[in-house]
Amino acid sequence: MILVLDIGNTNIVLGVYENTRLVTSSRMATDRLKTADEYAMLIRDLFSYHGLDFTAIDGAAISCVVPPVIGTFEDLVRRYFHCEPVVVEPGIKTGIVIRYENPKEVGADRIVNAVAAYEKYGGPVIVVDFGTATTFCAISAAGEYLGGAIAPGIGISSEALFARAAKLPRVELVKPRSVIGRSTVASMQAGIIYGTVGLVDGIVKRMKLEMGGDARVVATGGFAPLIAEDSSEIDVLEPNLTLEGLRMIFEKNRPCP
Repeated sequence: MILVLDIGNTNIVLGVYENTRLVTSSRMATDRLKTADEYAMLIRDLFSYHGLDFTAIDGAAISCVVPPVIGTFEDLVRRYFHCEPVVVEPGIKTGIVIRYENPKEVGADRIVNAVAAYEKYGGPVIVVDFGTATTFCAISAAGEYLGGAIAPGIGISSEALFARAAKLPRVELVKPRSVIGRSTVASMQAGIIYGTVGLVDGIVKRMKLEMGGDARVVATGGFAPLIAEDSSEIDVLEPNLTLEGLRMIFEKNRPCP
C-alpha cells in the first residue's frame, strides 16, 4: 500500500492507496513542533481506527508547503516504513511543463493538482483549490502549467474580519439562507461565502479569456463543497484531487525496490 501526504499550512491530508483505489483518507492539524515519532503515533492510531496494517505501507509520496515540516515526514517514512519517500520538488517527473518565470516558486500542492486534473480531464483545465489560500492554476491543452492566481482563503478572510473589527464576532463558515443578512452573523456569512463565489467566478472568467476560450474548471480543497454549488464556473468537484495527483506522481517516480 502507498501512503500519500499533502502537508498544508493548516491541515495535513493523508491517504492510503491500494493500487489505484483510495482505501481511506484523514486530516490532522499541521504542527511544526511535532516530532517524527509523534506524527507516526498519530498515523498509527488512524490506521488502527480504520482497520489498516501500519506495517503494510511500502511506498510514500509527499507534497509540502511548510518547509520546516518536510524533513520531519521524510524521517518518519524512512524510519517507520523503511522506504525512500517521493517528495514533490524541483527535478521530479510530473509530465507537466511549467511555464512559470521561476518554476521553483510554484507550490508543490499546485503542481500535484495540475498533474491530477490534466491526467483526469485533459486540457485546457483550471484548478481552484480552497485551502488556507484560494489558488487558481491554469493548464493548457498541451499540458503546460501556465501560472495562476493566489487569493486569501475563506478562513483567513473570516479571521481577519473578527481580528480587525472590534464589534464583529467569529462566525461559523456555513451558507446563510439569504445573501441579504438580517443579523450581523448572517451578514458576515453572506459576505464571506457569496463574496468568495464572486471572486472565484470573476477570476475564472478572466483566466478563460486569457487562455483563448473555454476550459474545464475543477474545484478541490476543504472549502470547495461550500462554494461549488453556487458557482457558475465550477464544473467538477474533486475532494481528493491532491491525493490522486500524489499517487500519480509516485507511479511516475516509483523508487527501485
